[in-house]
Amino acid sequence: MLKKTAIITMAALFFSGCASVPMEDKALSDQAKLFASPPEGQSGLYIYRGSGPGMSLKKDIWVDGECVGESAPNVFFYKTVAGDKDHAISTESEFSPNVLNLFTKSGINYFVRQYIKLGVFVGGANLETVGTAEGENAVKGLSLAQGGNCSK
Repeated sequence: MLKKTAIITMAALFFSGCASVPMEDKALSDQAKLFASPPEGQSGLYIYRGSGPGMSLKKDIWVDGECVGESAPNVFFYKTVAGDKDHAISTESEFSPNVLNLFTKSGINYFVRQYIKLGVFVGGANLETVGTAEGENAVKGLSLAQGGNCSK
């Protein structure tokens, strides 16, 4: 009975509530949603998280060891990175960071979806690349979060 109660309590915490993070001005968010080509020699990187399981969880996102920000449901980040280069995009998870390696070509925007998955004690996070059409469509319905607010 105690085990069943613990599982129900953990599930309730995982699926309830809604985390929030500091947001950028709506004008900046709208500008980022124009999906303009990045500056010469650069690539655009959109990292986003929609709704779904783990609404009460916030998870840090890093690119090449630099804090991008702390994610919450329904937010995105936009960052330019060096083009024609490999990048390590990571997110905190339940026990250790999950890393996505991505080679970016100059002049192209890339889209990375962060999603929450059920864990043993708390939800973990993972990352996946998505196509341009899917990424743009998802980001259009989200808001731009302030960067640089990682918890670690």
